Amino acid sequence: MINKMKEAAHCLQNTSVKEWKRDGGKVVGYSCTFIPEEIIHAAGLLPFRLRGIGTTSMSIGDSYYGAVNCSVPKCILQLAGQGSYKFLDGAIITNGCDSMRRLEETWRKASEDYPGTLPDYYEYFPVPHKSVDYSIEFYEEELNSMIESLQNHFNVKISKSSLKKSIKLYNEGRKCLQRFDELRSRQDVPITGEDAKAVLIAAHAIPQEHFIDMLKEIIEKMEKAPSVSNGKKRILLMGSASDDIDFIHVIEEAGAIVVADTVCYGSRTYSTLIDEKSDPVHALSSHYLTQSICPRMLGYYKTRLAYVMDVIRKTKVDGVILQNVRFCDLHGSENGIFERDLDAAGIPCMRLEREYGPLSETGRISMRINAFMERIS
Repeated sequence: MINKMKEAAHCLQNTSVKEWKRDGGKVVGYSCTFIPEEIIHAAGLLPFRLRGIGTTSMSIGDSYYGAVNCSVPKCILQLAGQGSYKFLDGAIITNGCDSMRRLEETWRKASEDYPGTLPDYYEYFPVPHKSVDYSIEFYEEELNSMIESLQNHFNVKISKSSLKKSIKLYNEGRKCLQRFDELRSRQDVPITGEDAKAVLIAAHAIPQEHFIDMLKEIIEKMEKAPSVSNGKKRILLMGSASDDIDFIHVIEEAGAIVVADTVCYGSRTYSTLIDEKSDPVHALSSHYLTQSICPRMLGYYKTRLAYVMDVIRKTKVDGVILQNVRFCDLHGSENGIFERDLDAAGIPCMRLEREYGPLSETGRISMRINAFMERIS
């Protein structure tokens, strides 16, 4: 099962996506965890988290973005321009950050020079940056607009009943992932951080029903598996988008094991469950907009710090790696504050700025991590 998860993590159009398309299914890509997968799923479509993994050039991304920008949306644009996302039947882009917001414009513009690379269904979805009553109400209105838009384009019906079924299904997935986290962070660690990251990425790259079935099998094996930690330093990985399992491999080659994370493409999406009893659209709005683990949400740093400290306490880590993609203003700035407060609490931590995609400096990263492992030893 882990190999199937790794296959989904290593490539975009994985076996599950190919089978879905072969059976006549439609795939809708989305750019941020603030876009509810449940709505796309309730429409009978496959939600697929957009990623920039596998790029070997930045010729297209740099042309429309310029050099001084986060490389995550640039890599996604590069793949789109190359035709790697032609399997998508739709895409929804949101203002997760300014660079990701610009993906909506740059992809649309690039499609003029690279015809056929823009999905037939292509929408921008605005998300507020605060969790207050009026912003939750606004977000709920936008969710209803998304529902109407999907229904009209794909000629489907998204009923309250189908939404509730999707919410229940994804809550089951969240419960399984919570159990998965409990096991990966126990004293005798039963799975490498590299394999764990593959599981977390696959959660948003294959049909949820299949993912849950596979994850249950993995959990069953983990409950009986021997330790793979062997005295390695336990690490919490924090920060911006991290969906490259080879990056985790570099960390673990230095004598560490990643037992927990709070990164995008990681545990942010399943720490709490969605209310299954109230109106489904309101429940989705309230849940997604009150998740303040991401620094895009303004004014909730203390909440995020309390969350991180709770994870550190539960997982008993030896150190924290605060990584961010270069030019990521949100995580780059907040990691500096995290470093100050974690140091004050006596928790060893290291800030690591890196590139995403083909520009990753493996040698430099390996040297920095090795030095950090020596320090916490």
